[in-house]
Amino acid sequence: MTLFKNKYRIESTRLRGWDYSSPGLYFVTICAKNRVCYFGDVVNGEMNLSPIGDIVADEWQKTPQVRANVQLDEWAVMPNHLHGIIWITHTVETGRRPVSTRRPVSETTRSETFHRNVSTGLQPNSLGSIIGQIKSVCTKRIRAEGHGDFDWQERFHDEIIRNERALDAVRAYIINNPTNWDKDKDNPVGLRM
Repeated sequence: MTLFKNKYRIESTRLRGWDYSSPGLYFVTICAKNRVCYFGDVVNGEMNLSPIGDIVADEWQKTPQVRANVQLDEWAVMPNHLHGIIWITHTVETGRRPVSTRRPVSETTRSETFHRNVSTGLQPNSLGSIIGQIKSVCTKRIRAEGHGDFDWQERFHDEIIRNERALDAVRAYIINNPTNWDKDKDNPVGLRM
């Protein structure tokens, strides 16, 4: 941690030099503030969404409609967080999405992931702006439903998915997340809404 204006701030977890608006697959985790379980409960290994969880799921699924250069892969709303794979395609596609959730992934070496002259600010159509918009729209809808205490954790976690093996591992993790909820580090027993 470093000091900024005499306050400690957490350093960014983003990969330096990476253009987060560039085409690629990104695994994201977005958490409710203080890991409060606003989004529902896991019962017998299955996620049961609350009305707030329904809003989060609805807005997540609208992402490709809002941004033509984005497609979604596997995703899951959990009691206090959302996991998802976002594919930034950079191509404006028309018509229907393919039925298969399989997306092409090429092997990427670390040296190929760096781009020159990348702005340090939030870029339009970048992963940060996409997540920021999802969080903002969800928050407005949730608070309009009478949940004025709802908020998101300030930041989100992301991983750049670099190859097919990593994509398969992330998909399996997301799919199995509800059945592993009892062992999940994000399961704050006692912080139920």
